[in-house]
Amino acid sequence: MVLEPRPRLFLDTNVLLSGFYSSQGAPAALIDRISERAVSLVISRQVLLELIRAVGEKIPDKLPHVQRLMVRSRPEVWSTPPLDEVARWTDLLSGPDAAILAAAIAAKPDYFVTGDKRFLAPAIAERSGLRIVAPAKAVERLRGQG
Repeated sequence: MVLEPRPRLFLDTNVLLSGFYSSQGAPAALIDRISERAVSLVISRQVLLELIRAVGEKIPDKLPHVQRLMVRSRPEVWSTPPLDEVARWTDLLSGPDAAILAAAIAAKPDYFVTGDKRFLAPAIAERSGLRIVAPAKAVERLRGQG
């Protein structure tokens, strides 16, 4: 019996933070799918550091939940790509966002999931070759696969 590979989702910081902030909604549903190991979590080192900082500042009581998710899901954590790869995106995005996009491109996930409208611009998806979707669309597409 051949097992189908789990979908690989590169989640942006805002999706993870929203999912930890509220147990309702699409971001929380994605975190549940990751916890259940129904999908694979892919993030960049930058996203991980942003998440820890933001949770620590805004919802510090959720830090143990973040730790449990990271231990349980064993995410793929991608380093920030070289500056020349990041620079390719600075005409469309700020430096930190360009670095996240470059890491997502290097990771080649099934979906790049974000709530950030800047990433959801059609020009970014077209030029990057990524399937960039909002959390609700990711949940919808995952339901269609399972």
